[in-house]
Amino acid sequence: MTIDWTNFTPWSSLTGGLLLGVASALFILLNGRILGISGIMGGLLRPQRGDTGWRLAFLLGLMSAPLVWRLAAPAAVVGAPRIDAGWGLVLLAGVLVGVGTRYSAGCTSGHGVCGLSRLSPRSLVATLSFMAAGFLTVFLLRHAA
Repeated sequence: MTIDWTNFTPWSSLTGGLLLGVASALFILLNGRILGISGIMGGLLRPQRGDTGWRLAFLLGLMSAPLVWRLAAPAAVVGAPRIDAGWGLVLLAGVLVGVGTRYSAGCTSGHGVCGLSRLSPRSLVATLSFMAAGFLTVFLLRHAA
């Protein structure tokens, strides 16, 4: 196994992980809610009175953050993402992720970050399943094809 040192980004990955952890902790402490994207998005599909504003603000912030980062960061730091797939495969992957979050009653952020920190057995099983499916997919696409 070799490491692609050009694209190895431990410091930005560590920073992103810390930001996500702090945001998750603050969200549950201040709002009493789990910071799971699928749950926040799902709440918009069946809205309850007084519950839509914060969900929309959260999702708009989530979607606008990369644009703000691109404007604020030096050009040398921000590289163009490389996706080795066509639009059809990207859309299929999105649908499969959506179906997976529905069957597992949550997404990787809800189970992997928030659920594991609360020592939830269900979240442990879900996270192990997400990771195993990811490992298997990469293995099959890279080595068995």
